[in-house]
Amino acid sequence: MDGERVAVLLADRVSPFELGVACEVFGTDRSADGMPGWDFGVCSPGGAEVASWSGFGLSGLHDLDFAASADLVIVPTQAPRTAPPPEPLLDALRAARERGAWVAGFCAGVFSLGYAGLLDGRRCTVHWIYEPEFRRLFPAAEVDSQALYADDDGVFTSAGTVAAVDLCLHLVRRLRGVAAATALARRMVAAPHRAGGQAQFVQAPVPATAAPDDAVVAEALEWVERRLDQPFTVAELARRSGLGERTFLRRFSAATGTTPHRWLTERRLDRAQALLEEGSLSVEDIAAACGYASAAALRHQFSRLRSTTPSAYRTAFRS
Repeated sequence: MDGERVAVLLADRVSPFELGVACEVFGTDRSADGMPGWDFGVCSPGGAEVASWSGFGLSGLHDLDFAASADLVIVPTQAPRTAPPPEPLLDALRAARERGAWVAGFCAGVFSLGYAGLLDGRRCTVHWIYEPEFRRLFPAAEVDSQALYADDDGVFTSAGTVAAVDLCLHLVRRLRGVAAATALARRMVAAPHRAGGQAQFVQAPVPATAAPDDAVVAEALEWVERRLDQPFTVAELARRSGLGERTFLRRFSAATGTTPHRWLTERRLDRAQALLEEGSLSVEDIAAACGYASAAALRHQFSRLRSTTPSAYRTAFRS
């Protein structure tokens, strides 16, 4: 998927914040920062004016024809979620999937994907407050109620409002690589990477690379970050932190929203992606630099969590 044209579909009473997230990530000219842009458009049926749920209107929109050749189609929250959006919008979503384009729903915009029939049998997520209602309406969807965002073969969904930022950065990582996503996050002063499997309920939500408020956990993360080529156990980290294993696990989860194993796996894969993009090391050398016992072990994790192989990833982002 080339991902050069991005279309946002609106119907009525759209969330200004979630629309703004899509505009900030995909619709802002960042050529001065050396970042290539996207062919971006905000669309509505017939290009008609759309109201926001904050009371102001949006005009000058594209017709849905713009989305007919989009590589990525995004639907932010629009009200009411308890009724389907207009049929032309649903048709545009279905047509996008039929031609192999990616589709993404932000927060309650996930309902629009459900009404279009795109979530049956797919892993997805939705804001925790909408989950019971969502399950009643779309019983065939496989809801991961703990995830910040979900990625299932070109269908992307995010939980609460701010998770739309995390999902957009994930999309940029998938389309343009870790370096581009990190540079964009830095420009936006946003967390560079919160893994999709991170829990929605976190006492102190942090990216994998940031230091949480818990100083003990922050020190452990920093210590591991400098030694990703080495093996670790929870017992070793707990002992080094001066805590019992159960206490360390509880505080780690409270600070990061995930487990040490999942955090370490994501960091090692992030490091592997960066090395594949930037250097000429062999896959075997990259595996060793990222703490894997063999290239086969790296390939297994990379394929499982990044849905491609290290060699294919290098080829895609080098070209």
